[in-house]
Amino acid sequence: MIRDKTGKQLTTLEIVQKMRNRFYKVIVEIEIYILHIVGYIPSHTIRNFLYFLAGIQIGKGSAIHMGAHFHDPKRIVIGEDTIIGEGMVFDGRDKIKIGNHVDIASQVMFYNSEHDIHSEHFEAICAPVIIEDYVFIGPRSIILPGVTVGRGAIIAAGAVVTKDVPPFSIVGGVPARLIGERKNKDPHYRLGRAELFR
Repeated sequence: MIRDKTGKQLTTLEIVQKMRNRFYKVIVEIEIYILHIVGYIPSHTIRNFLYFLAGIQIGKGSAIHMGAHFHDPKRIVIGEDTIIGEGMVFDGRDKIKIGNHVDIASQVMFYNSEHDIHSEHFEAICAPVIIEDYVFIGPRSIILPGVTVGRGAIIAAGAVVTKDVPPFSIVGGVPARLIGERKNKDPHYRLGRAELFR
């Protein structure tokens, strides 16, 4: 008689399914470990190619600086002319979509899975994170599950974003709240190339 972590007795089919899921998770963990190593290769071209092989979609002219960490790369989509700073954390257990001309500073964290603290079994809840075009996200900000950051919005350094951010608004704090509004409502700039060895 085999039971799961909640004490429920498992059928043979459930046991086989759990074994299959565990095997899949081990394969994903190995892939994530390899991606952590890839994150320290000092070449955007090589890193982007290897990230592409892992399932990350990266648009033309976009770059992820060194030291990025991924929990699951296959649901990550990055638009064109987007620059992502050093030490970025991408959850990826649900969809992460980053638009065009987005500037993300160093050590920003995107999480799209969290525990349900009210659940009897502390289960995970997943929801997508969407970052629209021309957004700037300051260093060490945290974007939590289910958040959409609207076009042209600014996230101040160290902000913890727990709910949607309207277009062209400026938010900051813990939790993030409205602190201003961006004057330029028609951005059309290009970020240009990323630094070579970052």
